Amino acid sequence: MSTLLVTNDDGVDSPALIPLIRALEAIEPVARVNTIVPDRERSWIGKGMSRFSEIEVTERKGEQGDPRIVTTTGTPGDCANLGMHRVFDEKPDLVVSGINVGLNHGLAFLSSSGTVAAAIEGVIGGLPAVALSIGVQGGHNRFIERARSAEAALLWKRASEVAADIVASVIEHGLPEGVDLLNVNFPEEIDHDTPRVITELARVGYDALFSMQPNGRFAYDYQGLIERRASRGPDDHEVIRAGQISITPLALPHAAPFDGPLRSALEKAP
Repeated sequence: MSTLLVTNDDGVDSPALIPLIRALEAIEPVARVNTIVPDRERSWIGKGMSRFSEIEVTERKGEQGDPRIVTTTGTPGDCANLGMHRVFDEKPDLVVSGINVGLNHGLAFLSSSGTVAAAIEGVIGGLPAVALSIGVQGGHNRFIERARSAEAALLWKRASEVAADIVASVIEHGLPEGVDLLNVNFPEEIDHDTPRVITELARVGYDALFSMQPNGRFAYDYQGLIERRASRGPDDHEVIRAGQISITPLALPHAAPFDGPLRSALEKAP
């Protein structure tokens, strides 16, 4: 039987949180789902860790019958680390991060994502991990408004059931050699019949993220993504654009092949 650790970067008030926990609890080989999340939204914070401040840990007081949820004043990475090593009696077998309200596809978003960072912290702790996100490519603010409305219950039920099906497959088969985590992105319209595609990571970036304000300060002002390098195969951007589920296998950074004149110029024999 497996123990899962659930975290996110949208915080305890995420509309995806309880539906995801319930769907994961229904997986047959899962004995326990431990949940620890930030006490507020901590999106786009990446792999930040609270080195210079203490973290408060509190058990959320929910409605009768709600799952147990622990909150912290820390980052998504803090939550994953605390959940693996300090807060719960059971060490988890798998870290599940999400479901993020908004896509985390492509190099630019993935590198800044607190959702993906929590999964990476799981890998650093020696565990396989799955990061889950859902959204649209354009009209993000409209999607956020819909996703947090009372009418979104069916959206979160469907997304959570598909997420649980993916997690169940990972539990059954394990991640292949050389794969540390899966970064999964769902289109807005999702159900069990939505095609799933193994993808490359789109090599996209952005230019300036800030604009000058009248007071002389700079404020966040997202202008969109720019393709920096073509992908070798179907990438996560293409697949989401086609209304399909993107599953991107990722390996944490490792040394790359490095030969040629630059190596000769840099390397010195002892």
